[in-house]
Amino acid sequence: MRDAAPTRRTVLRGALAAAVLTAPLTAGCTRHGGPDDGRAPDDSPAPDGSPTPDGRHTAGTGSVLAVKIDNAAAARPQTGLDAADVVYAEQVEGGLSRLMAVYATRLPEVVGPVRSARESDLELLRQFDGPTLAFSGAQHKLLPLIDRAPLRPKTPDTASAAFYRGGDRAAPHNLYLRPARLMSGPPGEAALTTGFRYGPAPAGGTVTAARTVRYPAARFTFTWSAGRKRWLVSMDGAPTPTAAGRRLEPATVVVQHVRVRTSAYHDVLGNYTPYTETVGTGKAEVLRDGRSFEATWTRRAAADGTTFTGADGAPVDFATGQVWVVFAAR
Repeated sequence: MRDAAPTRRTVLRGALAAAVLTAPLTAGCTRHGGPDDGRAPDDSPAPDGSPTPDGRHTAGTGSVLAVKIDNAAAARPQTGLDAADVVYAEQVEGGLSRLMAVYATRLPEVVGPVRSARESDLELLRQFDGPTLAFSGAQHKLLPLIDRAPLRPKTPDTASAAFYRGGDRAAPHNLYLRPARLMSGPPGEAALTTGFRYGPAPAGGTVTAARTVRYPAARFTFTWSAGRKRWLVSMDGAPTPTAAGRRLEPATVVVQHVRVRTSAYHDVLGNYTPYTETVGTGKAEVLRDGRSFEATWTRRAAADGTTFTGADGAPVDFATGQVWVVFAAR
């Protein structure tokens, strides 16, 4: 079982991250080909620990792999989502949704479809130390910010051997990633510096059979399965399996109410991107064990993880297993 994760980087790590963020640009934009950006070696170190019987690594070195996942109807079913430790759902242009899958204890053989990054991803990823971000590209004015961020950006132009186009779907919904070609192994759960705590359920809560979160043009529903002891995921009214036919079933679902404002960046059609603010504080609902627990989320700085506390000020622990965080506009 995972113990409480740290919510603040050490002074040394914070200084290093700040130095990287303010350092001069030393490489071309991530959209273009050529050498890597030079901020980290090509592969993360292999994990120190041995895998548990389910293939998950509890100890190791290095940092997480974060992958931007297409969530349009034409992109489903996705591949490799069931292996993620954390899945974040955010609103994008046109009221649609996109996912970011974070991998630390397992690396699936294939992940995808992979899509483009957004400005608010950079703030969200600051909670991890030097994460690898795999994505298909970004709006060209955003690329310099990605290059200066304390992460390792990987796209088909900078790591072509790790990506491929599938033949069963039309572009852009057919770009896939082979994680083993970016990282030599999973870094282990110590790399999950999210601030999340895992343990027994708190007292109280409200019995909840299902919870739906709506975006202007997307919908997530999580239905409790007492038999599986998991929340079964549906999107836009349809059950959501992976490409392998396995139902997506997180142990914990967090509905995090955040401020969503307009970003300075827009798509080729002129639609401005929503910016999801994940630093600050606000209300949240933690769904676990068939119940909903009201909570307050707090993330004091971008380099911190996010903590969840109940009305009594005590931490709200998550159930062990995959976590989905759905950002809902307040």
